[in-house]
Amino acid sequence: MRILLGIVAIAFYSGITFYLGWNLRIWLLSIQQFRWPIFYWILLFFVSYGYFIGKLHPLLTPFSVLGSYWMFFLQYGLILCIAANLIIKFTPLTTKMVGTGVASLLVVLLIAGTYFAYSPVVRNVSIKIDKPGEDMRIVMASDFHFGLLSGKGHLERFVALSNEQNPDLVILPGDIVDDSPQRFINKGMGEVMKNLQATYGVYGVLGNHEYYGNEIPAFKEAMAESDVHLLMDETILVANRFYLTGREDLTNKNRLALGEMQPENKDIPWFVMNHTPNDLDEPAKLGADLHVSGHTHKGQMWPNHFITQRIFELDYGYRQKEGMHALVSSGFGFWGPPTRIGSQSELWVIDVKFSE
Repeated sequence: MRILLGIVAIAFYSGITFYLGWNLRIWLLSIQQFRWPIFYWILLFFVSYGYFIGKLHPLLTPFSVLGSYWMFFLQYGLILCIAANLIIKFTPLTTKMVGTGVASLLVVLLIAGTYFAYSPVVRNVSIKIDKPGEDMRIVMASDFHFGLLSGKGHLERFVALSNEQNPDLVILPGDIVDDSPQRFINKGMGEVMKNLQATYGVYGVLGNHEYYGNEIPAFKEAMAESDVHLLMDETILVANRFYLTGREDLTNKNRLALGEMQPENKDIPWFVMNHTPNDLDEPAKLGADLHVSGHTHKGQMWPNHFITQRIFELDYGYRQKEGMHALVSSGFGFWGPPTRIGSQSELWVIDVKFSE
């Protein structure tokens, strides 16, 4: 069954690729720029499958870059090609005119998407917890996907923005690296991460992509050397001020139920990190005060957010559920194409006020 599904998926993907390639060919013919058809189709194959080809060997990494950008053109190219064909069919506009308009729009979207991906913003929310404590500030950011295209420079942006907030606590709820931690290690990103400043330290959890990389021991070591404390299905008491729970990712089918990590003293604030916001009912019923997640990317590229909204009760932003404050970030980085349309790379500043 898996083989059959794989064949169907490849056939479907190849069909869309051919459709886009055929439309591009027609436009290139209309502006008299189409050359070497055999080379054209071979190049299209390597670009469209570049993301997977690039994973075969380090020397093929440039194909991963091409493949990542191809995902952008696959999505918006498909939408615009369908629209272009309808316009050509039902209006007097020519293939050359419509095709040139589509190509120009794709370039504009790419430029805008790149800006929104690499120009993170700081978002603020203030919450009040009905427990005794001293007011504090938390910086939360997720889904960095550090690796090939989300690199050292992007991490430096995060460190600078985070330190500007003068936080008491920094929490990183998952997908810190993009599958493998090797580029994070080899590019010396750990030395940059060490510059994060927070009164009570920096804490993180695993996301699904850390599991996809299947290099958890190397990732744990890299985080330890970066002064990031990973919490893997455990609850700790920090400075006698608050409990902090870090859940294993949903990818781990053997992860503990949250109830097994519930702190005994209910008078002390309880913060929970869970990469995927798959269930807000459980932490709310157990008495968590703050629950933070990432994973959704807010769809990353419009109109994908309509899908994430259907999947998750809260796919982005802030919501209070019973006595619990829930927050889901779109992420500081990106997956696949280094572009964001309808979302923007971000970190959240959470100002926590207590009743006493």
